[in-house]
Amino acid sequence: MRYSIGDLARRTGLTIKAVRFYSDHGLVPPSGRNAAGHRRYDDAALARLDLVRTLRDLGLGLAVVRRIVDGEATVADVAATYAEALETEIRVLRLRQAVWTAVAARGSTTEETRLVHELARLSEMERRRLIGDFLADALGDRPELAGIARTLTPELPADPSPGQLDAWIELAELTQDAGFRAVLRRLVNRHEGRLRRDLAAEVRDAVAPALAAGIDPGSPLAAAIVDGLGRDPAELRNWLGDVHDPRRERYLELLAVINGWAAPESLAPTLDWLTAATAS
Repeated sequence: MRYSIGDLARRTGLTIKAVRFYSDHGLVPPSGRNAAGHRRYDDAALARLDLVRTLRDLGLGLAVVRRIVDGEATVADVAATYAEALETEIRVLRLRQAVWTAVAARGSTTEETRLVHELARLSEMERRRLIGDFLADALGDRPELAGIARTLTPELPADPSPGQLDAWIELAELTQDAGFRAVLRRLVNRHEGRLRRDLAAEVRDAVAPALAAGIDPGSPLAAAIVDGLGRDPAELRNWLGDVHDPRRERYLELLAVINGWAAPESLAPTLDWLTAATAS
């Protein structure tokens, strides 16, 4: 069977220009010419062209395609290398997507765009150093807080999803917020031989039933619940001002996304109720 360039184009779905290009570059040489001098191709050339088209569709360069169709290499020889290269390219594209998503969501300036990009490009070691500096500043050099520091440490996977990358960028920006660091330091420093983390548990246990029962935070019953906490009202209000900072809860939400944890229970309704009750 003899085929013209037009025949090959129709059978492979390529353009005549593409077939001529591959033929001119020796990837699909003609098997002969007709009386008018036009190139003719046989079944082997058709099969070769179909292979060339497939390999090019998969992203291989002409030099590699030539090695394969000439029998100097097999598809298996180059598959692992190209799969790894594609994986790297996919990670880069995900990174770019996360950066542009973050920039669009924040309406970032040129300088903020640069910062977001730098945060997204940090290596694992650089991320650990950034988070380590943040936690050391916020929690201080206190051995008893080592466990808490571990629970507050994000662990971005080697192949993060777009959502995890976006969460990392936002969390990394939060760690650079001096006001947020000050809030965490105050929360850590308010303790009586133990962390006020215990107070959060006491508040949740005391207030959750009141919320469920629909008790008005301005009622005498609410005042009795507040008194039952056994805390100085002014001190309690100061604590609420820090623990109810939306940045604290947002950090925990982002941390859960990055680490693949279940979304944390929100303390906001409980703290809203207690804030209203202590203001009465």
